[in-house]
Amino acid sequence: MTEGLAAQILDHIRGSGLAAGTHVTAQELAQRFSVSRFPIGQALQLLALKGVLIHERNRGYFVSDARQASAEALGLDRRDETSQIYFRMAEDHLHGRLPDPASEAYLKETYRVTKAQLNAVLGRIAQEGWAERRPGYGWSFSPMLTTPECLEQTYRVRLALEPAALLEPTYHLNPEVAARCREAELRLLGGAIETDSADALHERGVRFHEAIIGASGNPFFLDAVRRINRVRRLLSYRSMIDRKRYRRQCEEHLQILELLERGKNAEASQALRRHLEHTIESFQEIRPILER
Repeated sequence: MTEGLAAQILDHIRGSGLAAGTHVTAQELAQRFSVSRFPIGQALQLLALKGVLIHERNRGYFVSDARQASAEALGLDRRDETSQIYFRMAEDHLHGRLPDPASEAYLKETYRVTKAQLNAVLGRIAQEGWAERRPGYGWSFSPMLTTPECLEQTYRVRLALEPAALLEPTYHLNPEVAARCREAELRLLGGAIETDSADALHERGVRFHEAIIGASGNPFFLDAVRRINRVRRLLSYRSMIDRKRYRRQCEEHLQILELLERGKNAEASQALRRHLEHTIESFQEIRPILER
């Protein structure tokens, strides 16, 4: 699990264009990758040994000048058994094959995992909001977000929230944040659309939208969007089987970013509305993928 998670963190560092000297925290990464802080800590230690991060006593981990090295160049094995188990369980939930409730003994036997692996997977699922521990007996799995209609509903809520956030009087997009967002989009347009994992593609979209909404200066917008992003992962991952639409999404992200940097927030708000509407319209094309 450690190498796979380290590879994901490295992808995040490269994809976000984090500059040398940037402080990375276990808490933020744990929330981003929906795992506990312990495996994040192990992955950070490994990246420090590989030279990607610098560890300073009592201060934490900081990005080094070697941040552009690829996972393959560093000898990191991307195969993450925990992620594979997670996706198997997610598919079974989407198909209604998971009993509700399910005991931990049943889950261990069904997925042939160790207790530590199962705890890691269930911890991630609980953070994403589609399972919770039952008092005294196993786990319950939420019926939410197992249909294309549910995913479309989350986008309609975002359609109401996100364009409005760009119009807040306190809006200010940090130039460094904007630069990182642009670099991430250009990297995808340069070929990473086809090579990045579903996890990485999802995170890239989440990072962009949370970055521009977070600049509103109104924390309630960002909190609402983060909650939606956590619970829509299941069907979002499946939708990434069809990657043809991502070039257009990247181009629209860059257009929104340019308008925000020029202070044209009203135009950016309209562009963001059209962007989310395009995504909703595309659901009809990918509906067979979401329903299978």
